[in-house]
Amino acid sequence: MKSYILILVLLLAKLSFAQETPETFVKKVWSLEDCISYAIENNITVKEANLNKELAEVDYNATKSSRLPNLFGSASQSFSSGNTIDPITSDYVTDQIHSTNVGINSSVTLFQGNQITNQIKQSKLLLDQSILQEDVEKNNIILNILETYLQTLYSKESITIAENNLEASENEVARAKARLDAGTIALSDYTEAQSQAATNRYNIIAAKNDYQQYIIILKQLLELTPADDLEIERISEDMDVVNLELDKLDIYNKALGILPEIKASDVSIAATEKELDIAKGGYLPTLTLSGSLGSGYTSINDNTFSDQFDVNFNQQLGLSLSIPIFNRNQTKAAVQTATINIEKAQIQKQSTEKDLYKRVETAYQNAISAQEQVIAAAASKDAAEQSYELAQKKYELGALSTTDLVISQNTYTNTQQNYLQSKYLNVLYHQLLQYYQGNEIKL
Repeated sequence: MKSYILILVLLLAKLSFAQETPETFVKKVWSLEDCISYAIENNITVKEANLNKELAEVDYNATKSSRLPNLFGSASQSFSSGNTIDPITSDYVTDQIHSTNVGINSSVTLFQGNQITNQIKQSKLLLDQSILQEDVEKNNIILNILETYLQTLYSKESITIAENNLEASENEVARAKARLDAGTIALSDYTEAQSQAATNRYNIIAAKNDYQQYIIILKQLLELTPADDLEIERISEDMDVVNLELDKLDIYNKALGILPEIKASDVSIAATEKELDIAKGGYLPTLTLSGSLGSGYTSINDNTFSDQFDVNFNQQLGLSLSIPIFNRNQTKAAVQTATINIEKAQIQKQSTEKDLYKRVETAYQNAISAQEQVIAAAASKDAAEQSYELAQKKYELGALSTTDLVISQNTYTNTQQNYLQSKYLNVLYHQLLQYYQGNEIKL
């Protein structure tokens, strides 16, 4: 009876632990889409770009508020003794005076060479530019994730190749040992088989290290902690290949119309043109409307505090016009600087377009090359595999030396690596061309 109770308690405890196990214990396999969406939300570079956008929005709202009138309140309490001027009545007296002054004043700029209008427009352009720059950073993260993801898959498959080679080498060592014991091969053949097995063990260690390095890079892009596990999903073997009929100029022209860095260059030019308009406004006069309300109290007046505040109440309204005549060539220098900045922005746009064309053409040529290479590498791998299988059979029959068997295995290994590399390069450049055409990156 006690044993039944103990079993029941253990089962209930196991069920309770299974129900309370947090989701963090569930191992997640990350797809490329998972990595991209998570990085866009959590990568610090993207977050920094978002904060820059928010700062630009704050500046834009502050610039719009510059049209509004200001309003200040003031209050003062003073004491004077001896020969002095009453601050309320302006009479010259010789006495001790307690005085109180309160007031509010306001001013608004009616005209300032259209500088306020142009500053608002420029701030809006800078806000648009910051939004586009955030999109640029998101795209950069997407491309970095894509490249690192494929490199990680490549290194992971390299581990499998190295492990298979080690297994084959260990079998060859066992066969060589049996043949050495039988006296059919020399000791040098046996040691050569052992050397090949040791080399393959080293290759496994190197492949695992490469894999861990790429995992670290990917985790940093995702902003995961060192304690977080990361396992990525393998891609389908039946990937779409590059359409050889695509024209690189068509791809480039599409990229010009959709990529945010090109749009950001146009906005940058427009913003510098507004800077020129703002600078030219310095040549024009400024018209300002101002007004104030105030009152006060003085101790040398016999009226009560409230009566004096009523009697001394004053209002003022005025217009002031400021005409620039000579400001030590500051406006002239600002206009010249803005003009130069416009030319610099135009050159920067040309440089951005030039760099984009280089990237598109490089991706296009590499995509064409990778597609041809993956076909050739697959044929080479299949032929090397058949050759290696034949070499193993000959070795078992004693018709092939250990050296020739090792050479055949190394040849097969190299063709496997070449095929693996060309396969992932084909996927990478195909996805890059999709990106430049505005299509979604997915595997």
